[in-house]
This record gives sequence, structure tokens and C-alpha cells, in this order.
Amino acid sequence: MNPRNKLKIINDPVYGFIHIPNAFIFDLIEHPFFQRLWRISQMGLSHLVYPGAKHTRFHHALGCMCLMQKAVQTLRHKRITISAQEEEALYIAILLHDIGHGPFSHAMEHSLVEGISHEEISLAFMQELNRIFPEKLSIAIEIFQKKYPKAFMNQLVSSQLDMDRLDYLKRDSFYTGVGEGNINSERIIAMLTVKDDTLIVEEKGIYSIEEFLVARRLMYWQVYLHKTSIGAEFLLIKVLERVKELYKEGKHLPMTPALEFFVQNHITKELFDSKALQLFAQLDDYDIISGLKQWQYSDDKVLSNLSYRLLNRDLLRVKLYKTPVTEKEVQSLLQKVAKQYDIPLSLAHYFVFTGEISNTAYRKDEQNIFIHTKENQVVDVTIASDQMNLDALATKVTKYYLCSPK
Repeated sequence: MNPRNKLKIINDPVYGFIHIPNAFIFDLIEHPFFQRLWRISQMGLSHLVYPGAKHTRFHHALGCMCLMQKAVQTLRHKRITISAQEEEALYIAILLHDIGHGPFSHAMEHSLVEGISHEEISLAFMQELNRIFPEKLSIAIEIFQKKYPKAFMNQLVSSQLDMDRLDYLKRDSFYTGVGEGNINSERIIAMLTVKDDTLIVEEKGIYSIEEFLVARRLMYWQVYLHKTSIGAEFLLIKVLERVKELYKEGKHLPMTPALEFFVQNHITKELFDSKALQLFAQLDDYDIISGLKQWQYSDDKVLSNLSYRLLNRDLLRVKLYKTPVTEKEVQSLLQKVAKQYDIPLSLAHYFVFTGEISNTAYRKDEQNIFIHTKENQVVDVTIASDQMNLDALATKVTKYYLCSPK
């Protein structure tokens, strides 16, 4: 019997053919932990605004690995030493960097577990895989945790110019049809180099970096923080909040065992043990969708209404403001909703709520993007750029939202 060929080629609509580099990485991709990413939306509920945005974390992870392959090739061509072992570790780290996302990605990050980020859950998955495949992920875990001695490798996986951002901007632009995010990721990678163990960009690549930062800002306001997407995601959070509240009152609702575990139990970082990890590995978008389809017929007016709204895109109205919403306006809407839906005033907050969203395209207080000038100097991109508005992208912009029934 012939052994199975694991050196597969995957046809990606964004980059063309993606080559699986070796048999071990193929085994990681085949593992149920990774296959679960087929069932996790890359962009949460953004498809309710941009119908084409139905791609998954699986697509994104492979795209990131493809860009990492290009980055390794580029840096080696510029005589930057990367061993075969380090190369594989870079591919593993970027491939698994988002494996800890829960249903609908960021939309429910703090609804099922508390005090633990998707990055920390990704680390837990990687550590478990390192046990299953004894010590084969050790270097990748060091890189993922930004603890590997070669700092530029850590930056390739996590920084303000990492392979993650270079893929999701271009990929999300492709699937939403929003052209403003269509960055030239291959051009940016071709301009990368390393100086004093720091990942930097050659000066002739500065315009591509400017385009990247502007695209990031525009994609956040136009896509990721689109008011309808925000409203839908908060509605989903409210659904889980109501489900948990009903469970506390002793009411049992139909749902999958994995989802029930996280609804019944208050899982924090300290309680996220091996059992929790295995059950989290069974959670995906379909657990939530199947729940919504049943909860829309619930006897509870709040849960049935919210579930029906999400399933049928009958979303709340979302208004954005430059200043915080007044308590008087919120209280007035709460009273109207309680009367309209014949529910206690104490439950009206499920339909009327406010908060804030913010966007900073470039953070000077984090891992800066450095430009290597022709004068052999390394300077921050905001200093090297002749674009007057680039420095403004480092300013945090905050908007305030108010959600209520139409």
C-alpha cells in the first residue's frame, strides 16, 4: 500500500497555489483542532453587511503560512540566517496563531469564557499539540510567546507588520469587495530585511507601508467597526447573556453539550483546564446557529425575540455619536421598549444599550514599524514618511454607539 502523499497544493483565491511545506505541517492541518477552523467565521457577523464575507479562520491561517513562506525566502535571499528548524517553527507558529478563536471569532471572545484571550487559548492548543507530537512545537511556542532569542522571528508572527495583518487586510478586502483594503502584501514582504535583530523595511518600500496603514484605518471603520456589524455582534452577546441568566434561574434550553458546559460553568483563566480545552475544541459557529434556531421558539420573550432578529437579520438600529450618549436618552428608550414588548424594565437593557468603539491604525507605543533609510539610519515610519496625515493615524479615534429597536 502506497503511503499517503502529504505534500499537498491548495488553490487559494487570493494568492493562487499554496504549498504545504512538509508532512508534519500537513499532519497539523489534518488534526481536528485545526480542522475546526473550517467552522469558525473569519469576520464574525460581517456577512450581514458584506454577503461575500463568509471565509473562515482556516482560509486565513493558510494564507498567513503562505506569506510566511515568502518572508522566509526573501530574508534568506538577503543573507539573513534562518535554519530549517526555525523555518518550520515559523510556519507552525503563524499557522496556529488563531487556533484559539471561539464561535464567530472576536464577536464572542468574552461571552463563553472570561479573563482569557483567544491568544491564550491558542497557546493552550499549541501546548496540547506539543504533547501529542512530542516537543515538535517547542520552538514555535517560543516564537508565538515572543520569547525566542531571534527577535525578528517573533515580529514576523506578532507585530504591527506581521504576516497575520498582511493576510487579513488583503483577504478580508477580497471577500467583502471593499477595495480600500487591497494592500500589496507581496511588495511589503519583498522590502523586509533585518538589522540588529529587528525586522525593518527598506526605504523604497515606504509607500507600500503608507498604503498598508491607511488601508488598516479605512478597513476598520468601513468593515470591522461597521455599525451594522457591531450591532449584530452585540446582539449575539446579548443572546448568550440571556441564555446564561435563564440557566441561573433553573431553566434548561436546548443546545449542544459543549455549549452547555460553557453556559453552565463560569470558566475563567484559572479554570480553563484540559477538560475545558477539549470541550472548547468542539465549539464552533454551528453550535450557536443551531441554538438560535431553537431559542427563537422559547417561551422567554427576550430570548425568542433576540434569536429571531439574528436569524432573520432584523437587527437593532445603531447610531454613532462623537460624544457619549446621555443617560436621559437611554432611560427614555428603555421605558419605551419595556412598554412596547410588554417586558419588565429590568429586561429592556437587552434591546437598548450603549458603549464605545475606537480605532488606532498605528501605535507608537507598541512594536514600531521602522524604515531603513539610504543614509543607513533606522527611523519610525511616521518620521520617514512625507505624508502629513500618517502621524495622525497614530491618534486614537473613539466613537460612541447607541443600539435600540427600529
